[in-house]
Amino acid sequence: MSGGLRKLVKKGLGEMGFNKGGGAINWFPGHMAVATRAIRDRLKYADLVIEVRDSRIPLSSVNEDLQSVLSSKRRVVALNKKDLANPNIMHKWIQYFDSHKQDCLLINAHNKGSVKKLLDLVELKLKEVISREPTLLVMVVGVPNVGKSSLINSINQIASARFPVQEKMKRATVGPLPGVTQDIAGFKIAHKPSIYVLDTPGVLVPSIPDIETGLKLAVTGSVKDSVVGEERLAQYLLAVLNSRSTPLHWKMNNRILEQLKHGSTDKNDNKLKALLPKKKKQLDDSNVWYIEDLVTQVQHALYLTFSEFDGNLEEENDLESLIEEQFIALQKAMKVPPHKASDEARTIVSKKFLTLFRMGKLGPFTLDDVPETMAPTH
Repeated sequence: MSGGLRKLVKKGLGEMGFNKGGGAINWFPGHMAVATRAIRDRLKYADLVIEVRDSRIPLSSVNEDLQSVLSSKRRVVALNKKDLANPNIMHKWIQYFDSHKQDCLLINAHNKGSVKKLLDLVELKLKEVISREPTLLVMVVGVPNVGKSSLINSINQIASARFPVQEKMKRATVGPLPGVTQDIAGFKIAHKPSIYVLDTPGVLVPSIPDIETGLKLAVTGSVKDSVVGEERLAQYLLAVLNSRSTPLHWKMNNRILEQLKHGSTDKNDNKLKALLPKKKKQLDDSNVWYIEDLVTQVQHALYLTFSEFDGNLEEENDLESLIEEQFIALQKAMKVPPHKASDEARTIVSKKFLTLFRMGKLGPFTLDDVPETMAPTH
């Protein structure tokens, strides 16, 4: 993290409800505490755990509260949403986990081929206990919005194809679970031995060891926007993009760039659309044009403000000034009416900007840096 970004996070974003050093946080709902206890209870009976994390934040999306339990379990770390992560550095993350003797696989939970590879690895890992146990249990855990539900749905579809007639596993199958009264929903994925994948009850709350981890979790959607505030998240995201010179890395269409440098107006919108790549008519034409136009305008707005910036990104005040200029440029690029109240306009800009990032429309991006030190991973 650059000096300017570090200072900005500490100064402008430091009053959030994230506690330094971890511990209880002020948005930990009671039902999540119940879910965490239930998960701990069920983990006792799991022969292997699939820990789902977000490929954009491989370390920040870990749940610290469960690591002491998971460290004693066979485990596969599934880095989901690989399509949204920077493909140029993901091999370094795989090497990082490999160097710590941790099985890790990049996946897309919506892709059955990708999920089948994960299940193949799970079966391989369980071979060593096949002779001792006739029934093996696999548990899926993960913090909110890492794609755990999507993975469970894909596993369910694959399991249903392999074993068309399946019944829910009853409590008796895994023994009494303290404090858990409902049946355990399980999907059979293999026979001889029988391997079942169990869903996780409830939702886990992510641990927040520091402010920046909290911001990364919020930017990727694991923490509700309302906890941090959309504008604050957009400011952080812009600070990250600027500190990495991302706007300069976007490959721009030179003709559009020249057009924008000379001042783009509503009159040349049709010309702009004519320069955009044609799309198959899977969506309504107006929707396709709107998204393509919006992405192009946003990228150009950030490119132009960044390229014209003559300050020092290492200086907190300079970085803040650049971000302020970018908010103004984004409001124009997104065609948010200038008569809108300032706070309302900034909220609209922030929401749209965050949505584009989360959808991968601004390109694949990984927020966590691969650790330089080879400290043990989770």
